[in-house]
Amino acid sequence: MPKKSLAVRADEDPWTNDELASVTDDLNTDLERLQDELDVTAREIQDRLRDGPDSSGSDQADLGSNALERDSELSLVANQRDLLLQTQRALERLDNGTYGLCESCGEPIGKMRLMAFPRATLCMSCKKLEERR
Repeated sequence: MPKKSLAVRADEDPWTNDELASVTDDLNTDLERLQDELDVTAREIQDRLRDGPDSSGSDQADLGSNALERDSELSLVANQRDLLLQTQRALERLDNGTYGLCESCGEPIGKMRLMAFPRATLCMSCKKLEERR
């Protein structure tokens, strides 16, 4: 648990130990699940690559379908890695006491936003600005 109290917006109550424990537990559960999923997906891709493209008897549609499936799996792995890194960063911010501070403007993100999406690194204002770009 953090050594000092975490940032909250002016209209919010401070984080309780139960709220922090719940967010930490959720993030740790997500971290384990994402690591397991990433391991399984990586093994499946390695197996597919090791087996190589079986072009004997395959027509162009089969080869194209296999390539599309492989690209989809690689995209899934990239997304899983990104979520894993976001989760690790959220846990690090909890440990070092910076959880809840917007990485862009430095203002509090808001407990409700963090409880809904514990990996959030931007307050709503900065997130809206980012999405407009």
